[in-house]
Amino acid sequence: MSKSTLPVVVLSAEEREWLTRVVRTGAHPAQEVRRSRILLELDDARRRPIGRRDIAERVGVVPDTITNVARAYAERGGDVAATIQRRKRLTPPVEPKITGEVEARLIAMACASPPKGHARWSLRLLERQVALVEDIPNMDHSTIGRVLKKRRFALT
Repeated sequence: MSKSTLPVVVLSAEEREWLTRVVRTGAHPAQEVRRSRILLELDDARRRPIGRRDIAERVGVVPDTITNVARAYAERGGDVAATIQRRKRLTPPVEPKITGEVEARLIAMACASPPKGHARWSLRLLERQVALVEDIPNMDHSTIGRVLKKRRFALT
């Protein structure tokens, strides 16, 4: 597909009405409003031919944005809601090191009595103790502090 030819956007009456509501109510994120305006303009362009530069000027974006929204509409099979809304990520970019089980083990360790020669647990002492345990990932003392603070656990 060249840059001059845009995928055809054909909206039903219900979709046009819904997109118009999205644009006019002001209760939606700006990105959704902008994409809705683009889809409405592309649907109008089907009836009376105007270029993507003209549409971009009307909406207030660069012409490549018009192409990207039209392409997304075509790739998503004409699903208007999927086109204007942000795609949800399936998994986080990095798996968390601190899971619920690790938190529970860390709190249980902090609840136990401190080693001989120490009156109470400190974050650095807990850090050294965590490093000795095989099945808990190594954590910095600041990470341990954040986990305990999140669970409102005080080392006293």
